[in-house]
Amino acid sequence: MTKARSTPDFIIIVVTFVLLAIGVVMVYSSSAVVAAQKGDPFFFTKRQLIFATLGIAAMFVTMNVDYWVWKRWAKPGLILCFFLLIIVLIIGKEVNGAKSWLGIGAFGIQPAEFMKLGMAAFLAKWLSDNQKDIGSFTKGLVPTLGIVFLAFGMIMLQPDLGTGTVLFGTSVLMIFVAGARMKHLLGLAMLGAIGFIGLVLAAPYRIKRITSFIDPWSDPLGAGYQLIQSLYAIGPGGLMGLGIGMSRQKFLYLPEPYNDFIFSILAEELGFIGGATVLLLFLLLLWRGMRTAVTAPDLFGSLLAIGIIGMLAIQVVINVGVVTGMFPVTGITLPFLSYGGSSLTLMLTGIGVLLNISRYSKM
Repeated sequence: MTKARSTPDFIIIVVTFVLLAIGVVMVYSSSAVVAAQKGDPFFFTKRQLIFATLGIAAMFVTMNVDYWVWKRWAKPGLILCFFLLIIVLIIGKEVNGAKSWLGIGAFGIQPAEFMKLGMAAFLAKWLSDNQKDIGSFTKGLVPTLGIVFLAFGMIMLQPDLGTGTVLFGTSVLMIFVAGARMKHLLGLAMLGAIGFIGLVLAAPYRIKRITSFIDPWSDPLGAGYQLIQSLYAIGPGGLMGLGIGMSRQKFLYLPEPYNDFIFSILAEELGFIGGATVLLLFLLLLWRGMRTAVTAPDLFGSLLAIGIIGMLAIQVVINVGVVTGMFPVTGITLPFLSYGGSSLTLMLTGIGVLLNISRYSKM
């Protein structure tokens, strides 16, 4: 490959940093009340700044590492991700009912987050190397989805339906773009729907999440509590919001408002205009990411860009859908805004890879 590198996509860089800045402000605003109980109102903000710094460092490293290097390391990387998923099931730390964390001192990592990026890199390599077979159900689709289902199944053992859904959705998107036949995917979608129903019925708490999503007021102090409090935050925000720091729901009404439901607090404090601005920034990032995918110099780069930007887009859609009552509660963070270590660091690492691909754009 001709190594004629140009400058990375400036718009992607700017939008990423703007979203990060909004995230740090909102993490402080939404967590200060809870953090004050720990003796330091900046407790979560300081940790978020550490995660953001590590993520930015990783982003600049991957932005300057030629992206086809990841093709060579895709298979070992996937094996490592599977190993981490096994380890977390054995010695992992349980948080909110899911055994999905490996503790390292005061910090922890989520192997499932590593698997999302590792799977994207592996599928980009696998699909670009075997493109002629992807139209075949037995030679292309079955072995490809077999690897995806194995990863999905291991994540579900934790259990973590939200992360598993993002992994599966991103993988199917990459397989479709690579040239899989629509009739094959539709058939598998029907089987997937049946399997999803089975997963829901197998766990009583998932049934409660579905019923609370349909009618949260049927159990206002139980399964529907979090969604109701989220809607109580979004509604009073109106057009302009109550103002930064003026949220009422963060006063121990909305559980963990700095995490999965941070968009609720943002809408309460910044209103419709603030929420719409954040969504427009994500749309701008999606557009530039898709442009990078379309103009990538080879199929591997194109599929890898699709995987990264698709993963981000699916997370945004699910997170905003959950906090507004459109989807059942799944436990998905909002990229760049929600408090978190693994999710933020890995997403910024992926953005760095996307930026490197943009340096070889054919336009």
